Amino acid sequence: MALTISTLTLSHFRSHRAARLELDGRPVAISGPNGAGKTNILEAVSLLSPGRGLRRAATEDLARKPDAIGWKIRAETTAPFHELETFAEGTDARQTRIDGKAAPQTALARILRVLWLVPAMDRLWIEAAEGRRRFLDRLTLSFAPDHAEVTLAFEKAMRDRNRLLKDMVQDPHWYTALESQMAEAASQITANRQHALARIAAAQAGAETAFPAADLSLIGPEGEDIPEDLAPALAANRRRDMAAGRTLLGPHRADLAAIYTAKGAPADQCSTGEQKALLISLILANARALAADLGSPPILLLDEVAAHLDQNRRAALYDEICALGAQALMTGTEPGLFDSLGNRAQSFTVAEESGMSKVTETTAS
Repeated sequence: MALTISTLTLSHFRSHRAARLELDGRPVAISGPNGAGKTNILEAVSLLSPGRGLRRAATEDLARKPDAIGWKIRAETTAPFHELETFAEGTDARQTRIDGKAAPQTALARILRVLWLVPAMDRLWIEAAEGRRRFLDRLTLSFAPDHAEVTLAFEKAMRDRNRLLKDMVQDPHWYTALESQMAEAASQITANRQHALARIAAAQAGAETAFPAADLSLIGPEGEDIPEDLAPALAANRRRDMAAGRTLLGPHRADLAAIYTAKGAPADQCSTGEQKALLISLILANARALAADLGSPPILLLDEVAAHLDQNRRAALYDEICALGAQALMTGTEPGLFDSLGNRAQSFTVAEESGMSKVTETTAS
């Protein structure tokens, strides 16, 4: 039985003063006009995983305006049951509770695996490497829940090293321990990423799908090789790093390269439609791999995905989601975008009334 969200409650979150969705495990089709608050529901679910969610918003920006009294997201899961809460009071930092007990955000990754695709990602293959690296790390986190902790450990050691560089500290003894910590964390980060890419490749190779496959690889900045042993490379690069005022080598500089397999073309040279299809293919492959590894597919958040697909591809996407047994929350401006789902999905509408979002279920459970 798939792990799914059974209830989702929002309080003073974005445009939702109060909302409660009772879910039965089927895919969820959410329709409504632009600006009504559809994406806010998906963002709330994305915050039930580590990180800043699908919009990467600051905590203070999540509170409903002009109330500014804080916000709360609460969810219950089935198979197994968990109660998840993430919230902020006033201007305080975001907090997380799991089954009534305070927990770090990173602990959420061991309960819910959440993947998302949003319109802002349509430019993934042509934007700067940072966006692709973030995309890769979300995929990686779904396979390796400890990826968040090891990444934080690397970043902390790197910040301390960068401080030494900016202060023009010359004594090598100040650097040795930090570079050893960075190298150990970097080795695990790269291993996690490579494992995720291998699982994605296997899931693509073993599936019949209407979406194109991509050959993925991990490369260094500007196509350079990634040092296998980072510690000596960092030591040798101190003078160059000191001139730059920051660390220039490491997994924080890696990039994700993608080739449209059938055409042998780099993703950044494909059409916008092909680039979108590649993204969908990777999300579906990620979900298939997780279902095989864990016995349960992840939660999928697909924002306005149907609007960019023709009728046949749209139907194929829905068929694949249902075949996976995944609980996918999808948004669209028109209910008709989800017609081919029929009674395989729950349907909700979101409308703006008196300056706040109202959510209504429009089909029987």
